[in-house]
Amino acid sequence: MNGSEEKVKLEHEAARLFMRLYEQRFGIKMRHIWHNEPARPDVSCYYDDQKLDLEIAHLYGSEVEAMHILGRELGENTHKELLALLRTPAQHRLLTGLNRLICNKAEKNYHTDRVWLVIRNANPLWTRRDILKHYRQLHMPKQHPFEQIWLIGDMQGQSGILALYPPTLTVLEHG
Repeated sequence: MNGSEEKVKLEHEAARLFMRLYEQRFGIKMRHIWHNEPARPDVSCYYDDQKLDLEIAHLYGSEVEAMHILGRELGENTHKELLALLRTPAQHRLLTGLNRLICNKAEKNYHTDRVWLVIRNANPLWTRRDILKHYRQLHMPKQHPFEQIWLIGDMQGQSGILALYPPTLTVLEHG
């Protein structure tokens, strides 16, 4: 499987997982997903019989960390970067990675009326509890195209989903 096929497979898995978890939690049907071409959000589905687009992202922390987690070959320089990275406290890497991911996604134009950002935590060193502990330190861009931003706490979805935006969802989620 080449890199783009693997990326589409990961996005499709994440979308299906999110839809199942969201539906279980809120009782609102999310069905029939299809993958989109670039310049549009990754996946489209039906949310309670209305079209909804999902932009999917995986949170690794950094490109080097992603390569390590995915079992990719690390070059000598990359290996040195990974060692330096692992000396950085996990919570700092978590916040830096999550803030960078959200900011990068917020800069794009998705050519759609409704888009949600769904982030799947792919880093086994971070748990949903870590994210909950530090989510108030997230730097949400003042302007972004996302109606909602959600995080799947782990690759398998065992820790559930967490609302990161809008603030009203976050308040309902946490308290």
